[in-house]
Amino acid sequence: MNSRHLILVFLFTFTAPLFARDKTDRLTMKNGDSMTCEIKGLDGGVLYVSFDYIDGTSSVDWSKVDGVESTRLFVVKAEDGSVYTGALKTAGMGAGRPVQIHVLQPPELVFTVERSQIVQMVATSDKFWERFNGGISLGTIYSKGNQSTQYSLAASTAYVRERWNTGARLDSNLSKSTGTTASTRNSLAFSVLHLMSKKNWFYEGVGGLLQSSEQGIALQTLLGGGVGRYLKNTNQASIQLLGGVGWQDTTYQHTNTPIQHQNTAAALIYVEYYIKLISDLKWNISFYGNWDNQPPQGFSGSDYGVSSGLSWTYGLK
Repeated sequence: MNSRHLILVFLFTFTAPLFARDKTDRLTMKNGDSMTCEIKGLDGGVLYVSFDYIDGTSSVDWSKVDGVESTRLFVVKAEDGSVYTGALKTAGMGAGRPVQIHVLQPPELVFTVERSQIVQMVATSDKFWERFNGGISLGTIYSKGNQSTQYSLAASTAYVRERWNTGARLDSNLSKSTGTTASTRNSLAFSVLHLMSKKNWFYEGVGGLLQSSEQGIALQTLLGGGVGRYLKNTNQASIQLLGGVGWQDTTYQHTNTPIQHQNTAAALIYVEYYIKLISDLKWNISFYGNWDNQPPQGFSGSDYGVSSGLSWTYGLK
């Protein structure tokens, strides 16, 4: 399977569009405002909601929220490592007392968590396709002067359940112009995380595929895994420690230069910034980089670039 087939399979399988859900949830603020909306999730102390009369997803300071109600299912993670799945309802509390959220788990279980102790909430569903969060972005540039063409494609998705989650990300870049060899870079990264029965402990597996013409890499494969623990996990900060093992194999493009097997260290950086245009459509700019400290003779030890374009997100954000 070549890189084009891989891209098509990823887009078809992992970025299937999710239809908008009914906006029947209830959000109450500390100042007394009460609004009907769709609660999408909580992450990093920010509650993501959408309204019928506002395009796109709005961000709300979680500390200013006095109550939430929803009949839909959410995966709720608490600071002490507890995880629950159920509908949401705010407990009736007196003035000055901590706000408590009831997680109503079918058929009759009710779990109560203080609002300040909730680290993350992710909307889920009994329906498979409605459990995904992610986005896709595309950018392209063409110049007639030197017949130059550039394009970038990025897609990501996450699938969250109560005790585990999995995610994948695809990035593809191409640049070519008259008189030069086309430069391509394609990468696929994925991860799986499972929470252990002991609170705040987890094990995680990661993997990735990379092709980079700039570095002469025909295919680089990475597999790894280990056990970790959340040292700090609040709705304001998260610190985790992970220890494990990994394996990397690199096949270089055909060359007259003999290539020996080497023990190498590699680094990968990806940074992305969004500006909302309308609804869930955004403009983005991203930076990617990949470095190898011991590339074979005659090959580049780095490959990096900047791209921009339009993106569409679904699910949480």
